[in-house]
Amino acid sequence: MLETSARLLRLLSLLQAHREWSGAELADRLDVTPRTVRRDIDRLRELGYPVHSAPGTAGGYRLGAGAELPPLLLDDDEAVAVAVGLRTAAAGGVDGIEEASVRALAKLEQVLPHRLRRRVGALTAFTVPILDAGGPRVDPHTLTELAHACRDSRRLRFDYTTHDGRASRRTVEPLRLVCARRHWYLVAWDVDRDDWRTYRADRITPTPPHGPRFDPRTPPAEDLAAYVSQGISTRAYATRATVLLHASLEQAAARISPAAGVLEAVDEQHCLLRTGAHSLDLMVLHIVLTGFDFEVREPPELLGKVREVRDRLDRALVPPPAASPPPGGADRTPGTRSGSSAGS
Repeated sequence: MLETSARLLRLLSLLQAHREWSGAELADRLDVTPRTVRRDIDRLRELGYPVHSAPGTAGGYRLGAGAELPPLLLDDDEAVAVAVGLRTAAAGGVDGIEEASVRALAKLEQVLPHRLRRRVGALTAFTVPILDAGGPRVDPHTLTELAHACRDSRRLRFDYTTHDGRASRRTVEPLRLVCARRHWYLVAWDVDRDDWRTYRADRITPTPPHGPRFDPRTPPAEDLAAYVSQGISTRAYATRATVLLHASLEQAAARISPAAGVLEAVDEQHCLLRTGAHSLDLMVLHIVLTGFDFEVREPPELLGKVREVRDRLDRALVPPPAASPPPGGADRTPGTRSGSSAGS
């Protein structure tokens, strides 16, 4: 009986961790026969867990949403990660989620074992987050709606406001949500523009009903975080540049954030920086402030702007010319007359 109960908990944990499992996959994970898996699934259903199944070779088992939230099974590391994440969310980030995060954190800490409460307490007590209170805030309902559309591979319709205030209507096939520098971004295939696009979630207003389901396309990159980083640091700007930094990739990465540019190693002493800016003047300032010697690779106009800034700095370093002597002599002192002496 104890072995069966432990196996049921393991089965429930697997169902919670994955969207869908085939019977053969579950049997292999649990080291039992497919028939035993079917019996255990029936036991979970008797306990009130909504486990759905689809027949056929492409079918499988999936834990559905029930009338009540089923207990979650978390290992130690998962429990600590959830608690720390709730503490961070309680400090802000998604609009209106702070109070719900505090309530959820209180419930979680109530059931945490003492050893885990100590770990969570130590981590949060000696960690001071720097939060950008003035940053954009995302409606949690919008974020949830976007996540559901990504999960269900369902076309999404929304109104979108660009960075310059222009409004447009978009129909997309959503792929993933990416969080970078306290901004949420939706990576999606734009149906009308026939290309991949990245959208700021705080500028999205969903306009249901949404479209039909679709077959997911091949992602635009294996590393979507790097893809979004490149988009917000380079592709989003009209002025783009590539420069060779006289620094290793590790040295450059310590000073240049992923949102400020994309780095690529050349050798142990050099790396390429691909970045963007609103103007060549800002581009020069951005590159100079990295603190590294550099060589401009492209565009040629940037090299001309660097020369212009260099000449301006040279002029600022030239000492001013000496003041011309006053008329009537260079050594005249106020209050005296030419040719007179103090004792006359």
